[in-house]
Amino acid sequence: MRFSSASIAAVTAAFILAAQNGTARAAEIKLLSSNALKTVVEELKLQFEMSTEHKLVITFAAAANLKTQIEKGESFDLAILTAPIVEDLIKQGKLAQGTALARSGAGLAVRRGAPKPDISSTEAFKGALRNARSIGYVEQGATGIYLKDLLARLGLAEELKPKIKLLATAAGEAVANGEVEIGLTQISEILPYAGADLVGPLPAEIQLYTDFAAALSAGAKQGEPAKALIRFLTAPAAMPVYKAKGLEPAG
Repeated sequence: MRFSSASIAAVTAAFILAAQNGTARAAEIKLLSSNALKTVVEELKLQFEMSTEHKLVITFAAAANLKTQIEKGESFDLAILTAPIVEDLIKQGKLAQGTALARSGAGLAVRRGAPKPDISSTEAFKGALRNARSIGYVEQGATGIYLKDLLARLGLAEELKPKIKLLATAAGEAVANGEVEIGLTQISEILPYAGADLVGPLPAEIQLYTDFAAALSAGAKQGEPAKALIRFLTAPAAMPVYKAKGLEPAG
């Protein structure tokens, strides 16, 4: 989904005054972001750069991989990661402070135009997986860990093992290109792919909600510009972007 020129203008206008009263010079902000927020960050990047004259240099990856990079000494100014990872890195002294951004639920995807299975209940969800020819998800990260445990709890791990494919690419992409029949991942990582259809969220009783937060690096070189980016990402004008991308904005 793309925003109208009016929507984009509204987001930009909300920060024009801040830009006029902003920092003395433009800065280059190094951002590490979880893939789950990729579409939101990409949608807002241009508006932030236009309204502040700062530039974003962004690395997108699974939150778990970014955590490893940070622990190894990666240089950055701001990170957008899952809330538990942010809390852990704050305890390690790697991050200085955090701000809640959004919450994402997990969902099931099929190729665009394919029949959509019933997943309205846990039993229906189990049936959809049993009937599928192939099922894919990315093993790394909080969602992959949860899904592996979920299949075991549902008594499906051994039964589905021959048809499970652990993906190197996003589940939405794998469904879109026909690599797997069913993809399981964060809803925000399904919607960007035109060739994939979101069947729906996981049933409420087995749903996984993941909270995401933005946090300053303890060694940020561009601390104030990074704080300006946090204000931008949490401003009321940005909230429709989160919702359109399948996320629930914090607060």
